[in-house]
Amino acid sequence: MHRIMFVCHGNICRSTMAEFVMKDLVKRAGREADFVIASSATSREEMGNDTHPGTTRALSAHGVSFSPRAAVQLNAADYDAYDLFVGMDSANIRNMRRMLDGDSAGKVHKLLEFSEGVATDDASDVADPWYTGDFETTYNDVLRGCEALLAFLR
Repeated sequence: MHRIMFVCHGNICRSTMAEFVMKDLVKRAGREADFVIASSATSREEMGNDTHPGTTRALSAHGVSFSPRAAVQLNAADYDAYDLFVGMDSANIRNMRRMLDGDSAGKVHKLLEFSEGVATDDASDVADPWYTGDFETTYNDVLRGCEALLAFLR
């Protein structure tokens, strides 16, 4: 069983997109029983809010199903509940390490390290559509990272 928590700043754009994209990839691979996939935020700013409309439009455009949800915040107790914490950018990684009391078991990673084949701190950031408005570029980053993560976990 692989237990993955995707993490971004607000849990309404990138981490949510990664959660649903990864669930879709796992389902298409016939491996749903092998995974627990969730997402969370490093901040409290969007707590309780559903997925950003730009994210749902991008997911719909690519045939990726999603369901209503509420943004939640990452907490230290999550460290024992998940095998991998996958952040979207350098700020997420820094905040995740702080919130999880470090990373003694090496569970914190950046999504694009899997597709780029580099160390966590050297990997590119997933484009943030909150600032760019470009949900398609974010989708492409997320898909590339999730495909590589799934291949890594085979």
